[in-house]
Amino acid sequence: MQFKRQVKAEEQVNLTPLIDVVFLLLIFFMVSTTFTKETHLKIDLPEAVGDKQPTVVDQIEVVVDSHGGYSVNGRALVNKQINTLRTAILDVGGGNTGVPFIITGDANTPYQIVISVMDLAGDMGYGNLSLTTQTPEEGDENSRAAD
Repeated sequence: MQFKRQVKAEEQVNLTPLIDVVFLLLIFFMVSTTFTKETHLKIDLPEAVGDKQPTVVDQIEVVVDSHGGYSVNGRALVNKQINTLRTAILDVGGGNTGVPFIITGDANTPYQIVISVMDLAGDMGYGNLSLTTQTPEEGDENSRAAD
């Protein structure tokens, strides 16, 4: 009797489970990543010494960039007109003038623009106004003392 030899198939490593594990890890890291709130305006804050105030959930924050552009609670406005800013504040605030009104201006923003935002907030009835600053770095104080 002659038996036919069976041809052995080449042994291969099955990559399907490995690919599944990689995709599961990718999904895990994407879901577990924390996201930070970032605005699209790049601003350089003026400096001041003091304690940080606690963050309030219900607030109106107007950010003024160095070119005079406005952003209300993270949404950039289409133009630099004060009437557009007024409309955006009414949309966000809903007429509730008791919420804190925070003005964040770039250090290079013209003073008149920040004052215009403060005047607008006062005209609209907001009494709880705040201006944001950043604390000076230790190296900056030494360089200022040398100048």
